[in-house]
Amino acid sequence: MRTAYSVETVRASERALMARLPEGALMQRAAAGLAAACAELLGRVYGSRVVLLVGSGDNGGDALYAGARLARRGAGVTALLLTPERVHGGGLRALRRAGGTAVAAEPSAAAGPAGSADRAGELIRRADLVVDGIVGIGGRGGLRPDAERLAGLVAASRAAVVAVDLPSGVDADTGEVRGAALRADLTVTFGTYKPGLLVDPAREYAGVVRLVDIGLEPPAGTAVLEALQHADVARLLPEPVAESDKYRRGVVGIAAGSARYPGAAVLAVSGALRGGAGAVRYVGPAAEAVIARFPETLVSDAGPAKAGRVQAWVVGPGAGDDAVTVAEVLETDVPVLLDADGLRLARRDAVRGRTAPTLMTPHAGEAAALLGVRREEVEGARLAAVRELAAAYRATVLLKGSTTLVAGFAGTTVRVNATGTPWLATAGSGDVLSGLAGSLLAAGLEPVDAGSAAAYLHGLAGRFAAAGAPVGAHDVASRIGEAWRDVRG
Repeated sequence: MRTAYSVETVRASERALMARLPEGALMQRAAAGLAAACAELLGRVYGSRVVLLVGSGDNGGDALYAGARLARRGAGVTALLLTPERVHGGGLRALRRAGGTAVAAEPSAAAGPAGSADRAGELIRRADLVVDGIVGIGGRGGLRPDAERLAGLVAASRAAVVAVDLPSGVDADTGEVRGAALRADLTVTFGTYKPGLLVDPAREYAGVVRLVDIGLEPPAGTAVLEALQHADVARLLPEPVAESDKYRRGVVGIAAGSARYPGAAVLAVSGALRGGAGAVRYVGPAAEAVIARFPETLVSDAGPAKAGRVQAWVVGPGAGDDAVTVAEVLETDVPVLLDADGLRLARRDAVRGRTAPTLMTPHAGEAAALLGVRREEVEGARLAAVRELAAAYRATVLLKGSTTLVAGFAGTTVRVNATGTPWLATAGSGDVLSGLAGSLLAAGLEPVDAGSAAAYLHGLAGRFAAAGAPVGAHDVASRIGEAWRDVRG
């Protein structure tokens, strides 16, 4: 499992470690890992041209010491100092002793008002590699104008970009990008992941993320974000035993579809049948379409209360304006997954007042409507939005998107999933996910675990189905079994 910690926790752990180490040893560990990653990215260090963008903090010191290591291996290294009067003195001396050079980053007098011909611009244009050491994990609110100018020059260059700890201009704690920021091809982060490296929109700026172990030991239970991996998901997935029957494995009820959207019911059932429960009951107006595609489904036209015993309900996909069914499902005493039209039709007090667990699965637009904000606000601050929505509804919330987030309402650690592919942004994909997660709820998983495991499997199935090409929701459902086997294998 990948775990990410707040800036406050990281800094406290760094202070505790530095108290046990010789002065400067921690920065040297970081610089060694950074230099090794840069060398690997360059391929051939000798004769390469490296530009360091150096701010006033420890990130700048890391960049300078790493630059010194590259210079000793024959690279031509130049540091552009944004604040020469506050540069890390030891790092600057090390760079110069190794044969590197340093110049002020501001435009020269001869550069002209646009600055297009200044020395900094020329160095960046000729560089093979740019190392971003402008702002560290304490940065907030985007780049200042001088750094923004350099970011523009870097974006227009052919150089590979390596960020030190995280890209300058992104928020380490929240993943927000409130202004200009550098985009990296590779981010080398130290000691532990930071939330902003795992959550969009900041994650998009980080490129590939490499973790360098420098000996940090954050206190147990202080992670604010965690990303499951194969082994973690494998431990969550239900597995039948010799005495299992279809009812002991759990039955999931699907209340979905309408005359206008019968396909939503079919797709939700397709996900549910592959999610670990022993049987699927369907209630709704799309029974003929469901049976035609999945004859193993148990169907009823008597409504959720009379459909038969289930261990969890999924309600809302393609439901149209059927508020009666949504309300009836919310009155049950079993876990409920609320999706799509169900999110719009459910009363907040009905969700908050439930004694059984509720799992809500909105995309950014639906989350924005529930919170009464613009969609852009949710997309720009996904971590804050999922926490706020979970607290407002006293429910577990799975916020769908490029990085899917799962948050419980009791202040538990948020989970992040990134197994998907942009090709999953297709009609019906969310219906498959709802059925899959609902089936895991019926099989006995807690809502955070059911949402996390479902998102992981769904994303993996999407990758398998797409393989770099457009994909339909039914294709994704058909590959869930393959994803399940891959995780368990």
